[in-house]
Amino acid sequence: MDVIAWLRGLGLERYASAFRDNDIDGGLLRQLTAEDLRELGVASVGHRRRLLDAIASFDASTPAADPPGRAAETIATLAPARADAERRQLTVMFCDLVGSTELSARLDPEDLREVIAEYHRAVADVVRSLDGFVAKYMGDGVLIYFGYPRAHEDDAERAVRAGLGVIDAVGRLDVGSGKLQARVGIATGLVVVGDLIGEGSAQEQSIVGETPNLAARLQSRAEPNAVVIAAGTRRLVGDLFEYRDLGAVAVKGIAGPVPASQVLRPSAVASRFEALRSGETPLVGRDEELELLRRRWDQAKTGAGRVVLISAEPGIGKSRLAEAFRESLEGEPHTRLRYFCSVHHQDSALFPIISQLERAAGFAGDDSPEAKLDKLQALVSTTDPATDVPLLAELLSVPLDGRYPALDLTPQRKKEKTFEALLRQLAGLAERQPVLMIYEDLHWADPTSRELMDLTVEHVARLPALLIATFRPEFQPHWTGQPHVTTLSLRRLGRDESDELVRGIIGNVGALSSEVIDEIVERTDGVPLFLEEVTKAVLETAALGAIPAASATVPATLHASLMARLDRLGPMAKEVAQVGAAIGRDFSYELLAAVAQPAEAEVRDALGRLANAGLVFQRGMPPNATFLFKHALVQDTAYSMLLRGPRQALHARIAEALEQRFPTVVEMQPEILAHHFAQGAMPIAAVDYWIKAGDLARRRSAYAEATAHLVKGLELIPALSDLKARTAKELTIQTALGQLYMATKGYGSAEAEAAYARASDLCEQIDDRDQFMRVLIGLRG
Repeated sequence: MDVIAWLRGLGLERYASAFRDNDIDGGLLRQLTAEDLRELGVASVGHRRRLLDAIASFDASTPAADPPGRAAETIATLAPARADAERRQLTVMFCDLVGSTELSARLDPEDLREVIAEYHRAVADVVRSLDGFVAKYMGDGVLIYFGYPRAHEDDAERAVRAGLGVIDAVGRLDVGSGKLQARVGIATGLVVVGDLIGEGSAQEQSIVGETPNLAARLQSRAEPNAVVIAAGTRRLVGDLFEYRDLGAVAVKGIAGPVPASQVLRPSAVASRFEALRSGETPLVGRDEELELLRRRWDQAKTGAGRVVLISAEPGIGKSRLAEAFRESLEGEPHTRLRYFCSVHHQDSALFPIISQLERAAGFAGDDSPEAKLDKLQALVSTTDPATDVPLLAELLSVPLDGRYPALDLTPQRKKEKTFEALLRQLAGLAERQPVLMIYEDLHWADPTSRELMDLTVEHVARLPALLIATFRPEFQPHWTGQPHVTTLSLRRLGRDESDELVRGIIGNVGALSSEVIDEIVERTDGVPLFLEEVTKAVLETAALGAIPAASATVPATLHASLMARLDRLGPMAKEVAQVGAAIGRDFSYELLAAVAQPAEAEVRDALGRLANAGLVFQRGMPPNATFLFKHALVQDTAYSMLLRGPRQALHARIAEALEQRFPTVVEMQPEILAHHFAQGAMPIAAVDYWIKAGDLARRRSAYAEATAHLVKGLELIPALSDLKARTAKELTIQTALGQLYMATKGYGSAEAEAAYARASDLCEQIDDRDQFMRVLIGLRG
């Protein structure tokens, strides 16, 4: 038996590589259990159930599952190639034939059958022309999705146009039994879609959520030949259509009246939408900002260092501005230092500094400890190697290999000495030539990095160095009052600037009409990321053979735009993007390949597609390659499509892969494993690693991070089912928190007393007298 063909026939070919890698043939299929399928990576309960049912009923001599019957041919031509459930923003349309009951009373059943068939064909033709998906025929009703199985940037608009088209097409049908009329209801919102339910011709893609119910209810409220849309859809299509406001209408099954509108006809006015800018686009409208940075650079080169703080909402172009200025200095002697803060490492002490040092030293994934130490020595050779190498080697988890004496310092003194070494390194670089330092996403910096930043900002004032830091408005730096610090807030682009940006993106790739460009500018509201993503979506569609009107292809939201681009890359690329998104903003090929279900060749191909599409940046070549999502929202979009079960299973696989294959991460960054175990619904392991992370941070005198780790572990304590283990682990955490609170808030602080008081109660519960004595000492201060 061809197992791969069998899986394909079930719509579950995503598991082909797992079955192949584990040598599952036709003879072993009958012996598989639910636990076996879970071990094979079949995380979805629905998929395991479908596989077990198929295993129980299949004939081992049958080479593959039977194809769908001819009765489902119309639906099958529109059906997705895969059947994986996922979360999506979807526009749902319900269409109903008016007066079908009256028709059934006066027509012969065969004649009625022909009328319904003509009606179904008319609806399917309109839907197919706008790339919608006919999910189910229900007698005289039709359920239609826009946004699944393939998303478009303008799915809400397509649905409304399809609704108007259906009304027109049904009204023009010549069925010899009188004029037909239809009515349509449309709603947009978050749903879970994709599970296959039913058998054969009755099989359908299920959808769960309020949106389909709302669309069905609005359809029942619509007058004949009317299209009624919900408020969410109205917001997305804006002024693309003319409407009659129906006010708030009562809808059965939904609490409270809901706003609704009847769509009358298309309008020539395009809607606007908000989106975010991504990198590698022409920089326009930032001449004043670049000039300011140039002036600060000229001042810094004289030895009077400067700091420029760039603040803006996501997508306005903070990083793009910093990169453009960096590029402007390429012909000028200088040293560049770049630091990337991460949302997933806000409690990992000195994460951006460690990452920068590893890049600067040129560490490779297959470097031996001796090679790493050699590279680190070369990096700090211009300062004081005997003092700095041991400190930085410990920071980077590089063994000293007997070349240097072991450090004999308290954790606090070690941190102070490490800060001094890092500042000395900066000063040594600045002695040779001016230094450009760029800190990106400072709002995600860990507390210890912010401590170092405080010293760095002060230190830079005496060096030939320019420090540029980017952050979102919610971050409030406290350095703004210093004379060498300048704050820069970025604005959105004007209309002429937006037009220039769009034309710059188009370049020689292809020509778009002035009307299409004008519509792109109108719909993007001056946000560079919106402009870039919308223009690229139009160009990608044009590359398929036609340049459409912008209103038919420009994404209504950034989320829709990115989802559409992921869908166009195919299911494998989307799956790999989701694995990378679960790992973090940046991820290594080695870890992704260890976690992903597809075969290695498929993973490489998918990563190549993602990189070529500009969704991720690639550094190096596999197996030593690392990848970075072009924007945090690219990562968010891929991650948001995962259902809870598959998402938890994915995090669990990541944690287990780290535990088994990345001992350095286990030893030096246990908080990463704690995060993945927690997200993977494995609280016992997560608590253990939060405790380890807290202890490691405490030994580094990173008390804020240590406290954060332990508090996260404490939050998971109620999830532990074993009472004895729960009590023991909470006791460990509360005792450690008591010590930290005494060190940071004082011996008599309320936090320390509360932690020790709770620890005392826990000691009594498990009758641990030795621990009680230590707690008692803490209570007495």
